[in-house]
Amino acid sequence: MEKKIVFATGNEGKMKEVRMILADLGIPVLSQKEAGISVEVEENGKSFAENARIKACAVQKLTDAIVLADDSGLEVDYLDRAPGIYSARYMGEHTSYDIKNNHILELLADAPPEKRTARFVCAIAAALPDGTVLTSEGVMEGEIGYEIAGENGFGYDPIFYLPQYGCTSAEISPEQKNEVSHRGKALRAMKEQLKTYYNKEK
Repeated sequence: MEKKIVFATGNEGKMKEVRMILADLGIPVLSQKEAGISVEVEENGKSFAENARIKACAVQKLTDAIVLADDSGLEVDYLDRAPGIYSARYMGEHTSYDIKNNHILELLADAPPEKRTARFVCAIAAALPDGTVLTSEGVMEGEIGYEIAGENGFGYDPIFYLPQYGCTSAEISPEQKNEVSHRGKALRAMKEQLKTYYNKEK
């Protein structure tokens, strides 16, 4: 049986990043939609890792593939680490990121530069056909900028300022972003775990 990976998301921006980073595994990577899996999973965990695990295990029950799921979000220190695990549902699930980003900028309007620290956190879980669950995590530190800038990213990228690049994570190239991003770090760590796991099996 041919190995394949199903990534539990319908987000095309995310799938692009995932495929770039996992390309050298030599295993086809399908989105949940491409795999023909339709399931509503209630992510009611108390952490990014818990939510990723819930999602991966729920989808894995419906396929014989390796299922990867991530839960990621933005933590803004000035807002007591909000929106955190509620990042996707912040201000309502169907609220556009343009509105969410502008709202966060307004909340930080009076925040001095040193209080604008923030990070993106990503946890990834891999549910394997034999019942094993692997997890990894990645963090990208930065600050909340002063305006929306950049077209390359998605979600909160246009307000997430990276001092080392002098611009937001929506203004750097996809290749640069994959090197430093929370998802890039978590995926590379997961890739190593998968390699080790399957090498042990041989």
